[in-house]
Amino acid sequence: MTTIVMERIGRLFISLQHIKQVPRLLTSEASPSMPGTVRDTEVPHFFRERYVGTGYRPLHQCWRYYFLSAFHRHNETINIWTHLLAFLVLLAKTSDVAQSVDLAQDRHAWPLLILILSALNYTAWSVVAHLLGGKSEMCHYAFFFLDYVGVAQYQYGSAVVHYYYAAEEGFHRWMGPIFMPVAAFLSWLSCLGCCYGKYRNHTLPPWVRKVGQVTPSTIAYMWDISPVVHRLLLSNLDNDPAFVHHLSQIAFFLGCAVFFAFPVLERCWPGGCDFLGQGHQLFHILLSCCTLCQIHASQLDYDSRRPVYTLLHAGDDAAFFVGLYGLTLFMCMLIAAFMLRKAKRLLDRQTKSK
Repeated sequence: MTTIVMERIGRLFISLQHIKQVPRLLTSEASPSMPGTVRDTEVPHFFRERYVGTGYRPLHQCWRYYFLSAFHRHNETINIWTHLLAFLVLLAKTSDVAQSVDLAQDRHAWPLLILILSALNYTAWSVVAHLLGGKSEMCHYAFFFLDYVGVAQYQYGSAVVHYYYAAEEGFHRWMGPIFMPVAAFLSWLSCLGCCYGKYRNHTLPPWVRKVGQVTPSTIAYMWDISPVVHRLLLSNLDNDPAFVHHLSQIAFFLGCAVFFAFPVLERCWPGGCDFLGQGHQLFHILLSCCTLCQIHASQLDYDSRRPVYTLLHAGDDAAFFVGLYGLTLFMCMLIAAFMLRKAKRLLDRQTKSK
């Protein structure tokens, strides 16, 4: 018996040794075809981030190079992994929510399902953009436009849970007929602003992209969060289990907005944040924390405020909001496709003029 046990332990040890060698084998096989990173002067100017001078991946390599670059040091590595880990955490959170909430059969749970799906989408599409957006100019536009679609549809997901679960009766009576249609329109506008800012950044300074992204997104956020703010300011919150989590999501969002709009650390230490410490990395982390707080707060509202929202949304509101989410996703995809066509024409003109 002892001999059998020892043989099995020996086989397990050998198996673990083989598993440990897999990343090393992948790296060693990739090494001959893995060029080093380049400086900002060697990539198109609209690829460059302010105060980040090194760590850019060279263009026009094979797809395998960009996939494997997730395991190498460059200035997008942390951006890839922050949202990849966030995606995995959100998957675990989805499984946890599904243990106590019937996301498919309970129509009052559909807004929560929209939020979860939109959060999974924006983190996944962000990973794709940061991982593959450096392959070529056209890929850069295509994947980051997809990233902006993810951000816009997440804005809609935020609006629907805030309106459905967090809104008080007075807010619902005042804003009911227009709140979600306006939220959908602002999501489309945010997608257009982000895509247009990226498109115009090909010929204009980087701050133009930031204005195009920040302005419509700020308007959308102020609208989407208004049911929560109204409730926090005017309601009795002594026995509100979601109060702290709503405050946390607002605080995390304000923090990530600062780091998205302003390269604080990079400006203080030019060249010192080329790998770690970029504002966009902190933006990813804080936005992921905001999303987790938002999902948890919405789940608590779903559990504790059922008498309120079932009365306010007694009709087919949930089904309408699901359809509006589909329309929002479709419209944002159309906007991205339209802007991608414009970007392709711009690149073709530049190619012909050379």
